[in-house]
Amino acid sequence: MVRIHANDGIDAAGKLALEQLGCEVTTDKIAQEDLANYINTHQVQGLLVRSATTAREVLVDACPTLRFIGRGGVGIDNIDAAYARSKGITVFNTPAASSQAVAELVMSLIFAASRGVYTAGHIMPSHGQTEFEKLKKALSKGMELRGKTLGIVGIGRIGQSLASYALGCGMRVVATDREFSTSREIHLELGGQRIPVSIPMCSLTELLSQSDVVSVHVPKQPDGSAVLGLNELMQLPKGAIVVNTSRGGVIDEDALLQCLNAGHLRAACLDVFVGEPKPRLDLLQHPAVIATPHIGASTSEAQERIGLEIAQQVKSILEQNA
Repeated sequence: MVRIHANDGIDAAGKLALEQLGCEVTTDKIAQEDLANYINTHQVQGLLVRSATTAREVLVDACPTLRFIGRGGVGIDNIDAAYARSKGITVFNTPAASSQAVAELVMSLIFAASRGVYTAGHIMPSHGQTEFEKLKKALSKGMELRGKTLGIVGIGRIGQSLASYALGCGMRVVATDREFSTSREIHLELGGQRIPVSIPMCSLTELLSQSDVVSVHVPKQPDGSAVLGLNELMQLPKGAIVVNTSRGGVIDEDALLQCLNAGHLRAACLDVFVGEPKPRLDLLQHPAVIATPHIGASTSEAQERIGLEIAQQVKSILEQNA
């Protein structure tokens, strides 16, 4: 029997699908420093993680029973994938399962920032009865999205899903991506029809100069530095909105605060942070920041798709090694 440990949990449908393959699945949350001992004691052959657990070289070296490591999500930067593969361990992720969930969160954040919904929701319960007119005046300069330009940094599955939502709202969409240089065709589903739409590609500099809203969907630079630092953020038009649901550190947090404090940016919407699970307090408490606790893929539908995709990949691994 193949023993699999899902240290960050797994949806019930995925767990059942793995058990139907003949796997034994455990989901107890084991502290990072105790994980190697747990894997060795229980002879775990498959480790499943999401964002909270890491699988670095030291873990790989300490756990000779591991045959595969899977991440329920898009990126695998919390896994030393190349090193694990060099040791004969299969590493996989679930890139398709969470695209819609993340794209919908991005759109909800953009709407909230453009109309002050987040701010109003926090202030109205305590001050709405006594300062109604004052609050109405303070929040009366919202921004309509129709006709505005959304710049998408990284036009993979999530970026493409986001583009379809934004186009449906009447936004203009441009994108930049290392893999595409001219245009990227996506399909909108309207009234039962699939309508092809070409997304123009441009350089990052060109994208920033024309974007009213920019959303990043790429990892950090190969050297670990931010994709959007102070220089890049200052290239955005005054009053732009910045969204990061990708990885903490893709946007330089110090530079972001500097631009917010200077009034250059209207708002920043952040689902990911450098210091997770303890993000910096000055960022969380900034009045122009809308913060969520890394919930981009956290819908019941997405988690079910992730679990089932994991099970399908494990099935392929088992069949290959049969």
